[in-house]
Amino acid sequence: MDLPRTSTGTILRTAAHILNYYGLHAGRQFASVDGRLDVCAAIFRAVTGKTPNCFLTDEDASLLQIQVCEPAMDAIRMLSAVLPTLPPTDLNTGTDDHIEHICHWAVTPAWTGNADNQPPTMPEVIGLILRAAQAADTITAAPHRNAA
Repeated sequence: MDLPRTSTGTILRTAAHILNYYGLHAGRQFASVDGRLDVCAAIFRAVTGKTPNCFLTDEDASLLQIQVCEPAMDAIRMLSAVLPTLPPTDLNTGTDDHIEHICHWAVTPAWTGNADNQPPTMPEVIGLILRAAQAADTITAAPHRNAA
């Protein structure tokens, strides 16, 4: 499926709006029946405008849907890059597992360093997504070193 190319910054800002509207899902799978979405699912929806049914019940099919959506993966990699932790390594491929990094970041208390050991709040999650969007915009706006 060929999608119109949208900037990574725009995708991330749209995902932040989606999460603000639908809510953050922190349970099993990528979405809940009440409409809440995991961060990666929100990014996928920001690109495609859709939340596949498999996001409710089938993690493997959900991962495949996200992995083959190049603009979503670009946004996930950008968000992963601005996190204060490193992504885990996928045992099957030996590469960085950015989806796993993002999925656990928003629900894991350890990343924030909060004294009360709580997971990040919704404003913290959205704030970091918006900072990643700004970083994406800044990186793509920088002229190539050989330009001019």
